[in-house]
Amino acid sequence: MEIAPHIRAAARRALSLPGDALAAECDEEFFVAGGPGGQHRNKTASGVRLVHRPTEVTVTATERRSQAQNRSVALVRLRERLQALSHVPKRRVATKPTRGAKERRLEAKRHTSERKSGRRDLE
Repeated sequence: MEIAPHIRAAARRALSLPGDALAAECDEEFFVAGGPGGQHRNKTASGVRLVHRPTEVTVTATERRSQAQNRSVALVRLRERLQALSHVPKRRVATKPTRGAKERRLEAKRHTSERKSGRRDLE
């Protein structure tokens, strides 16, 4: 999947921001997380979903019973996702096998062929 250059640039710019400024660029949504943790977790909106508007990256955190802890975990996850998004993979350059490598490969094939044909004569 090819990532658009403006998305990659927005991710790089967002990574340089401090936590408060990065959180300001996000839409925060709180929801009931559910799962283990008892009545406190099942009745309060402690789950956090962050949507980074410039890159449209979405992360959620629901592990903790505390909304504040989930928010900090979500910000860490957002930074990780933005880091992955801003990474530019190294360009691969096609190379040809050397003449010596070709000769070694063909010699190995020839050797295998001779061994197999030698077995055929025995039968």
